[in-house]
Amino acid sequence: MLKIQNLTKTYNTTKALSDVSLEVSKGIIFGLLGPNGAGKTTLIRIINQIIDADAGSIYINGELLSPKHISKIGYLPEERGLYKKMSVWDQMIYFARLKGLSSSEAKTKINHWLNKLEIASWKEKKIEDLSKGMAQKIQFISTVIHNPPLLILDEPFSGFDPVNAEIIKNEILELKSNGTTVILSTHRMESVELLCDQVAMINRSKKILDGTIKQVKSSFRPEVFTISMDHLRQPIPTEWAAKQDDSMMHFTLPLSGKSPNQLLHELMEYGEIIRFQEVIPSMEEIFIHQVKSAENG
Repeated sequence: MLKIQNLTKTYNTTKALSDVSLEVSKGIIFGLLGPNGAGKTTLIRIINQIIDADAGSIYINGELLSPKHISKIGYLPEERGLYKKMSVWDQMIYFARLKGLSSSEAKTKINHWLNKLEIASWKEKKIEDLSKGMAQKIQFISTVIHNPPLLILDEPFSGFDPVNAEIIKNEILELKSNGTTVILSTHRMESVELLCDQVAMINRSKKILDGTIKQVKSSFRPEVFTISMDHLRQPIPTEWAAKQDDSMMHFTLPLSGKSPNQLLHELMEYGEIIRFQEVIPSMEEIFIHQVKSAENG
């Protein structure tokens, strides 16, 4: 769906993107990760043709990015842009017409979305009279109203309470199931774990990891297992630094060159295995580790 090749962008003497390459397959949710100032917003703005790259290429469905692709993209920026004095209805008609919908198409789709998100009673309200979460819903609808094949969402859950965040999450998943390709830029790593098929992380203008969630988490596996045991037949070694509660022993061990089966076989000599689970880092732990590693050198 989207192919980015060797993208570079510099502002004066500051490098915003350094030779960044990415591929986003059709119909997936792709997580674009990185700390503030990493280069994510610059990349998003180049895709949306708000700014130009200094070097590199972007292709959509094999075609070199050009102005004709603007109508194929839905973009929800982190800094929202609604006209506060306009009514909800007029605002959405305006955005829908900008995206190329006829007046009748716009009205049909807007009514569908207002009813779907249960906010039809607010259509005559001015934007300035809405809560932040309600305004976010209007912005979301305005972003997807033209059924874009490529959807770029920058912090889409900002301003939502947990109930409305869940509603928007389900809408994103439904769009994906209908074939929409979604690029999700967020600092909420729990959303990344729940939604994303693939991720890439940019830090200090460079891509530092890329792959499926499973591939990324697997590459950071510490090869350590958490074990709980009961009915001990012999004391466990003191260097295992075990904790005990309710007569059960809990400890963590590295593989130390063994296979998981070998380690499990050795542990069975000491007692009954209640839990034997590999420690897999969360995306949040990986994110923090990568940012701190870059800061330290």
